[in-house]
Amino acid sequence: MAKAKSRKTAPKPKLKPIRAKPRAKAASKPAPKKKAVARKIAPARPAPRPAPRPSAPPEPALPSFAELPVRAGAPAGAAWGVFGDRDEVGTINLLTPARVRAAAEAIRTGKVFALNLPIDIPSPPLFTRQAHRHTVKTFPAPTDFVLDDYLDNFYPQASSQWDALAHVKHPVHGAYNGIPDNEITGRGGTRLGIDNLARRGIAGRGVLADIGRYYEAAGKSINYTAAQSIPLEDLEATLAAQKSTLRRGDILLIRIGWTAFYLGASDAVKQELARETVVPGIEGSERVARWIWDHHLAAIASDSPALEALPKSPDQEFLHFYMLAFFGMPIGEMWNLEALAEDCARDRVYEFFLTSAPLNVPGGVGSPPNALAIK
Repeated sequence: MAKAKSRKTAPKPKLKPIRAKPRAKAASKPAPKKKAVARKIAPARPAPRPAPRPSAPPEPALPSFAELPVRAGAPAGAAWGVFGDRDEVGTINLLTPARVRAAAEAIRTGKVFALNLPIDIPSPPLFTRQAHRHTVKTFPAPTDFVLDDYLDNFYPQASSQWDALAHVKHPVHGAYNGIPDNEITGRGGTRLGIDNLARRGIAGRGVLADIGRYYEAAGKSINYTAAQSIPLEDLEATLAAQKSTLRRGDILLIRIGWTAFYLGASDAVKQELARETVVPGIEGSERVARWIWDHHLAAIASDSPALEALPKSPDQEFLHFYMLAFFGMPIGEMWNLEALAEDCARDRVYEFFLTSAPLNVPGGVGSPPNALAIK
């Protein structure tokens, strides 16, 4: 068998690598600008209105003086039971949260007036009270950089003061709200003490009635060493001249000028006042008590040592019986109203925010007021 001749395969031609010709660089064209799409701006939403404050619940109607009493068996003119049968702060109940908030609107300038005299004035003390003794205590080394102090024989009502409701009871009808003697501070219990006011605190709208300046403008005078009684008409005329309007729950401050007189008095006059305390003040009468209650004031304070003229004449009544024992209204006495009165006379603004924090003495009969007027 013939062998097949092997076929020779023609060699494949070698291919030259094809080199890509460099392309001419195209001129870079700026990227087409995107067409601005007009955005629709939503209209601004109005700011959310603050939620309205919840309205204060309506206050109960207060009886007029002519409608007192409201509790069977209480004496005529007594507000016993008006604020509750177990109440111990009386007309201070009128200083509600809403009323305190509204009173803060009287603050316009931020001026602050402290209304306390130093605790050693009057000197000598009045009403048979005695002077306190102040002792500063030092410590031996290594704690000789520390000081402490204490008071002996301290009468909380010897200077600027609040009378607690326990201070005076009616000699026939008894103490405020008919609370029996054996429950009253100093007589077996601790009720009606100054601690009730201290725990609650006193804050509200204050109004100054500057009778002293009204008298000067009217050509009238006050004898500060006599039991001169200032009639109700002059108190009303003072408020009218100032264009002062009283509101329910106000704290009325009555300036007759006694503090200014006392600070400028001779030692002989001060000694005589200590022996026999004779002072001017507002009229003590049922009609003044009626006026006070029907204005529904929270409290009254004065620069006079007794608010009312003392000693009482036979035709005068004792306002302390009405205010403390019948109304449950604290009385402030010997407050230092001079700087406040000067500022009020200057700007003709006689209202202010008033705060007071009595000492928290359980069963205390009185206390320095620690009072501030803020205009």
